[in-house]
Amino acid sequence: MEKVFIRWTWMRAVLHNGWWLVTSVYLVVDAGLSPAELVLIGSVQSAFALVFEVPAGVVADTISRKWSLVISQVLMGTAMLATGLFESFPALLATQVLWGISWTFASGSDVALITDELDQPGRINLVLARAARAQLTGAAVGLVALGLLAWATRRDVTIVIAGIAMMSLALYIALRFTEHNFVPTRTARWSTSWITFRRGVTLVRRSRAILLIFAATFLVNGASDAAGRLTQKQLLDLGLPPSILWFTVLGVIGLVVGAIILRLVTNRINGSHAATDYALAAVVGVVSMLLLAFARDPVLGATAVILLNGIVTPLTRVISTIWVNTRTTADIRATTHSFLAQLEYLGEIVCGIGISTLAGLTTLPVALAGCAVLFAATAVLMRRGGAATR
Repeated sequence: MEKVFIRWTWMRAVLHNGWWLVTSVYLVVDAGLSPAELVLIGSVQSAFALVFEVPAGVVADTISRKWSLVISQVLMGTAMLATGLFESFPALLATQVLWGISWTFASGSDVALITDELDQPGRINLVLARAARAQLTGAAVGLVALGLLAWATRRDVTIVIAGIAMMSLALYIALRFTEHNFVPTRTARWSTSWITFRRGVTLVRRSRAILLIFAATFLVNGASDAAGRLTQKQLLDLGLPPSILWFTVLGVIGLVVGAIILRLVTNRINGSHAATDYALAAVVGVVSMLLLAFARDPVLGATAVILLNGIVTPLTRVISTIWVNTRTTADIRATTHSFLAQLEYLGEIVCGIGISTLAGLTTLPVALAGCAVLFAATAVLMRRGGAATR
C-alpha cells in the first residue's frame, strides 16, 4: 500500500502542478484577469471549500476514506477540464470553486488512509515525508511535460487534457487502494458524524500544540496563496517574457530545491526542531516577498519565487501535516486534518481579501510587501509559541 500511495501522490502532483502552471499563465495572458480578480478567485474558492471541508472530513471518518478520494478525483478532473473551456471571469470563478471543493474530499482522507493501512506508527512520519518529496518530484515532471505540451500546442488544450487525465486517477484509486483497517459506520451515521465532529473539536481545544500550528497555518497559507496568485503578474511586469517555457524552468528549479531541502531536514521536522524549522521557513518567506516586491529585474524576481516555492511552501506544509497527524487518533484523524485545511482556507479568505484590497488600492509591490508582513507574524508566533509547547 505504501508504494501504491506514493505512486498516486506522484501522479496527482504531475497533473495538478503541470495544470496549475499552464492555468496560472492562462488566467493572466488569455483571460486577462487583474491582480485583484486573481486573488479574489482564491478567496471565493476558499470560502466554498471552508464550508465543505469538515463535512467531507466527517464523511471520510464515518463512511470511507478510499471513496472520498475517488469523489475528489472526479470533481477535480471536471473542474480542471472546464477551466480550459472559458475565459470570462464568472465562469473561471465557478471552475475554481469546484476545484477547491474537490480538495476537501482529499485533505485528511489521504493521510488518514495511509496511516491506518500502514498501521506502523514508527514509520508513518517517514512515509509522509517521502510522499511530500514525491509531490515535489512529480510536480517537476508535470511542469516540464505539460509546459512543453502547452508550448507545442495551446494552453487551453493542455488544460483540458490534464483534467481528463486527473479524472482517470479515480480508477487507479478504486482498483489499487485498499481499506482493510477502517470500519465504516453502518447505523446512525448522522449521530455518529456529529459525535466525531465534537470529539475533533475537543481534541483541538485541549491541545495547545495543535492550536499553535492552526494559527500559523492561517497566516502562512494566507500569505503563500496570495503571493502565488500574484507571482506571474509581477514577473511579467518585471520583464519576464510571456512564454510558458520560462515559467516551466522557474517552477522546476523551485521544486528541485524543495525536494533537496526536504531530504536534508526529514529527521529534524519529525522532532523537537519542527517549530524552529517552521519559523525559519517563514523568515525565508519574508525575504522572498520583499525581494519580489522591490526587484528591478526578472532575475531577482525569479530568485524570490524559487525561495518561496522551494523552501517556504514545502517545509511549512509537511511540518503542519506531521504535527497534526502525530497528535490525533485514528477515529477522528481525517476530521482533524480537515480542521487544519479549514484554517488554510480561512487564511486564504481573510488574508486574501486583505491582500486583494491592498493590491487594488495601491500597487502590486505593496501587496507583496503585505504578504511579507504575514510571514513575519508567522515566524514570531512559531518561535515564541513553539518553545512554550515543548
